[in-house]
Amino acid sequence: MKVAVRYYTKTGNTEKLAKAVADAVGAEALPISEPIDEPVDLLFLGNSYYAFSIDPEVRNFVRSLDSSKVKRIVNFGSAAMLNSTWKKVKAEADRVGIKMDDREFHCKGEFKGLHKGRPNEDDLKKAASFARKIVKA
Repeated sequence: MKVAVRYYTKTGNTEKLAKAVADAVGAEALPISEPIDEPVDLLFLGNSYYAFSIDPEVRNFVRSLDSSKVKRIVNFGSAAMLNSTWKKVKAEADRVGIKMDDREFHCKGEFKGLHKGRPNEDDLKKAASFARKIVKA
C-alpha cells in the first residue's frame, strides 16, 4: 500500500502528529505545499480549525488533489477548542471525488496556554497506533 502524509500547521502541533503518523507507516511527513505527484492509496491529512473552519490553504490543497492519484483521505489533527475537521475536509474531498475514510484521529492541541504541552507523548503514541491500524486494515 502506497501511503503519503501531508499536514498544515500554524503552531507546530499538527506537524508533531504528522511526524508520528509518518514514522508509524514508513512515510515522510511533508507540508501541504508539497504536491502529491505519485499515486497513493492513502493520504493522511493533518489539519486543524482556524477561525471556525479549515484554513483556506487546506481547502485549496484538497481541491488540487487528483482523484486518479489519491484513492482515500484519512483525517487527523489537533485543536484547542473545536474538535473534528472531518466534515469540512470531507466536503472538499467530495468536490474532487476522493473517498474520505470514516475514521480519524484528533487530540487537544496547545494554544495560548490552553492545553499546555499537547499534543504530548501519549497523544503521539495514540496517533501512531491509529495510523498503523488504518494501514493494516
